[in-house]
Order: sequence, then C-alpha cells, then structure tokens
Amino acid sequence: FPVAVTVAMVRCGSALLRQYGNFIDNLRVHVRGGSGGMGLRKLGGEGGNGGNVIIVSQDGMTLKMIKDKYPNKRFVAGVGVNSSIRSLKGAKGKDCEIYAPAGISITNDNGKIIGELNKKGDRLIVAHGGHGGSFKTYFLPSKGQAGIVRMDLKLVADVGLVGFPNAGKSTLLSRMSHAKPKIADYPFTTLRPEIGTLTYSDYKRVSVADLPGLIEGAHLNKGMGHKFLKHVERTKQLLYVVDVTGFQLSSKTPFRTVFEAINFLTKELELYKVELLSKPALLAVNKMDLEDAGEKFNELLQQLQQPQDFYHLIPEEMVPTTPVQFKHIIPVSALTGCGIENLKTCIRKSLNDQDDLENDNYRLEKLQSLRTNTF
Repeated sequence: FPVAVTVAMVRCGSALLRQYGNFIDNLRVHVRGGSGGMGLRKLGGEGGNGGNVIIVSQDGMTLKMIKDKYPNKRFVAGVGVNSSIRSLKGAKGKDCEIYAPAGISITNDNGKIIGELNKKGDRLIVAHGGHGGSFKTYFLPSKGQAGIVRMDLKLVADVGLVGFPNAGKSTLLSRMSHAKPKIADYPFTTLRPEIGTLTYSDYKRVSVADLPGLIEGAHLNKGMGHKFLKHVERTKQLLYVVDVTGFQLSSKTPFRTVFEAINFLTKELELYKVELLSKPALLAVNKMDLEDAGEKFNELLQQLQQPQDFYHLIPEEMVPTTPVQFKHIIPVSALTGCGIENLKTCIRKSLNDQDDLENDNYRLEKLQSLRTNTF
C-alpha cells in the first residue's frame, strides 16, 4: 500500500486499540496442579494425588470478568493429603475450577492447542495434579504440572457479518434482530462483536454476529485485524455487507467502489486463512435508498457475473485468487427496512441447504463405512 494509506490505517488502528480496552477476547493465566501427598514407607501407605486445574464453561461469564476477579491471574490446585496411620490412602487435593465463557480455544504458551470449550458445562483439565507417593516412587510424591495457558474467545454463530467500517452492519443487525449495537455515522462504531438472533414465524432461531469492520491490511493485524478475523472462523456462513456507493475510510485513504470493496474483503479473508472462503457466503448490498443506487447495483451485478473482466480496476496485490460465488445477492436498505425480510428468508434458505448437504454427506459416509466393514 502507499505510505500515506498505511500511516492512515495505522492511526485508525491505534485509535481503535485505545477504545477496545473494555472487551477482552484473549487472556493468559498461570496454572499449577497440586503436588501429590507423601507416602508412608513403613506401612506402605499412598499419598493422595494433587488436584487438577480445570477450565469450565459457564453462561454469563466473560474473560474480562476472570481478569477483574483474579488480577494476578494465577490458579493453583490443592495439594494431595499425606498418607498417615489413620488414613493410609491420602485424600486427593482439591481441584481448582476456572469458570469461563463457552466458545473459547485453549492453548499453551507455545501455541499448541490443548482443547476447546464449545458449550455450557464443557470441562478441560489444563494442569494435572502430581501423583501421591507410593511403592513405585519410593513413597515420594511428584509435583503438579505448571505453565501458562491462553484462552482465546471465538464467537460461535450461524452467520458472521463481514464488511468495511460504516457499511451499515450494525443498523442491519438491529433491523433483523433485537440486538442493539452502537450505531453512528462514522467508522468503527462496532468496537466489540455483537450477537443478534433472528426469530422466524416457526420459532426457528438463527444467530448473527456483527463483527467490527475490517480495514485493508487486516490480515497483517492492522487495525484490530486478527482480533476480528478470528471470530469469522466459527461462523457457519458469511454475510458480506457493502455500501452500494462504495467506501472510503478517511480523507487520506483512497475511495473504493463497491466492486473493489467486495474483492478487498475477499482478499483479506484469503490472506488470513484461505479456508474461510470455503464457507457459504451471501452478499447484502446496503443503502439502496440512496440516489442512483439502482444503477450502481445493476452495474455491480454485471461485474460479479464476470469478475475477471474487471480485475484491471483493482490493485494487482488485492485481486483474490478465487472470486467468491455468492449463494444470494440481496439489495437492502437498513435505514428504511426495504429488503430485510427477503434477506432473512435467504439466510434461512442458505443455512437449510447447508444442513441438508451435511446430512447427505454424513449418510453417504456411513453407507461407505458399512460397505467397507462388510467386505
């Protein structure tokens, strides 16, 4: 990118970082399992094992609540009870439970994945207690595991809204659901992910995540790139939201047409993690209430039919390797509500189609497995 553009993006990213402090989507903590208890050599008694440190998912919890309640971020399990004449088998040390939100992945300090907590009640041992002293260890106990673990929140939603700042994602979400995200006529009004729920007449519910706006260079962690992009990973489908009139982050950055915006968003997703582009995608073209919106929309449809013919309009480094094939392209006005019901219908149909395909694939795999086992 040109130097002036890069400087402008970095300034925007720094401002966003200062405002983002109240929302935490990752947290590093020190954990240590309890040491085992001493064995009793003369009577062959075994010491109790040390307690484990366990992360437990619970409704209503946030990573910020953990940080505020335990500012030193240290969690230590109980020590195993020594063997004694009164109790040859020492009792196990008390487990230390850390209550955390669902939808987190847990890694060690080297980045190795320990596990995930995807729903309420999921439990994961992150530090095992030491063994109590026994005949095998000459009645000497071992220490518990200790180290740093990292909790990363990744929102779980059916649909993730993806777009540049001020494309109207928050207004769109509030129109479709009962969510009340911050809305204003300037970039970066969404500083933390918001979850809205679409409710249909048959009581079917679909969750939609409004992810803070990306900027060019998000895959390089410009702005709050990685904080935002990682939330896309756990959504089933993507809903691109673009302004039919185009987009300009600030007076110091270039104006992008709606066609450029779509391809730039696709390239950012591709550069961050190419697997994201395998997710089914829909396109909501917003602000159709504006003057000349219909003409611009028809021009966009033509460009999306043969995108390769228009790639010369885009900087070469931002041309996606493979263009996105949108399942539905829906013109909407989040301001007036026009097209919202059609958008909700298309989201429902797209999710149903995906579920049917997954069920068909599952049945096919089971059938092939049975045939293999038979022969």
